[in-house]
Amino acid sequence: MTAEIICVGTELLLGDILNDNARYLARELAALGIPHYYQTVVGDNRDRLKHVLDIATRRSQLLIFTGGLGPTPDDLTTETLADFFGVPLIERPEILADIAEKFARRGRQMSPSNRKQALLPQGAEILTNPIGSAPGIIWQPRPSLTLLTFPGVPSEMHRMWQEIAIPYLKTQGWGRNILVSRTLKFWGIGESVLAEKAGSLLDSTNPTVAPYANLGEVKLRVCARAASAEEAEALIAPVEQQLQEMSGHYCFGRDEDTLATAVGRLLLETGETVGVAESCTGGGLGRMLTEVPGSSHYFWGGVIAYDNRVKIGLLDVSPEDLETHGAVSHEVARQMAAGVRHRLGTSWGLSITGIAGPDGGTDAKPVGLVYIGLASPDGSVTSAEYRFGETRSRDWIRHVSACSALDLLRNALLR
Repeated sequence: MTAEIICVGTELLLGDILNDNARYLARELAALGIPHYYQTVVGDNRDRLKHVLDIATRRSQLLIFTGGLGPTPDDLTTETLADFFGVPLIERPEILADIAEKFARRGRQMSPSNRKQALLPQGAEILTNPIGSAPGIIWQPRPSLTLLTFPGVPSEMHRMWQEIAIPYLKTQGWGRNILVSRTLKFWGIGESVLAEKAGSLLDSTNPTVAPYANLGEVKLRVCARAASAEEAEALIAPVEQQLQEMSGHYCFGRDEDTLATAVGRLLLETGETVGVAESCTGGGLGRMLTEVPGSSHYFWGGVIAYDNRVKIGLLDVSPEDLETHGAVSHEVARQMAAGVRHRLGTSWGLSITGIAGPDGGTDAKPVGLVYIGLASPDGSVTSAEYRFGETRSRDWIRHVSACSALDLLRNALLR
């Protein structure tokens, strides 16, 4: 028994709006333990919607539609469903009364076009919309097929799903198994290398293990299906332990963890503090640190030293080294880190200097070249060179630079 999500709306195909409904429903289905293997986006076109229906009804037993329930001529979902299954549309007086009352509460008169929203396929139940004028339907046009339709407005769809759809599905036997997922997060290791380390675990069926990567971060998602959350957790636990052991220090957290939260936990454990000095990231590193609630206990502040005069005046960077080695260099990164640690009186100083592009690169120092400096509590100062690639975007380089700085500090704290 599998579900399928079908989102109706030409505006989705054109990219005018993001398809957040599909993402929401996918997560909800996973939480209920209902498998779903297909998602379709189709425009406001009767023939194409029928074609989608012809395919979906042969491979899935629960079809969930969003969009196309409005009063305008291009809202075709309900009438197309009735036509596809060969049943008439019946006007439902209780829907008309509900729509009229909602308009009256807002001091408006119902438009004649809204009457269309009271037409439902014969035999369909009303999926009540407590907010808007567009009701959905709960319909079983065939013995082994269930249809649910929702308006495309996310706030309306969410409430209808939570208050009506979930209880209905549970009474019909859907969601008997629970799907629990755990996402392990890694930095400093490539997706392919991590997949090789995971080896045969990627072939397991329950739980399943799947890798994916985004913005330099690699993740392994572990999913288990069982009759209860406790049983699913028991299936996940040994696999999670294996993955953490085989990946070592590359694994920085799981689920909602970020590199900033991982660093924050370690600083709290040691009672130490950090200050940052940033050039090419322009405050991005400080922003990541301060996004964590309670970060004021360990993050004392930072200096955005975009201009060399700020590097010299606030961070005590040597003018001679700037002249000899340039702002993007090991020497300057180390001096920035030591300077911010001294200036703020923190345990650690962390710095970033680099060329984020799209201009400013040379053969010797191309776009994507970044140096990160780290000043330690014992007074030692180190630096690391990164080459993030000339073809990467400015935003990507800045984001990955800040994350790499956090990871450098994380590993130093672990040691």
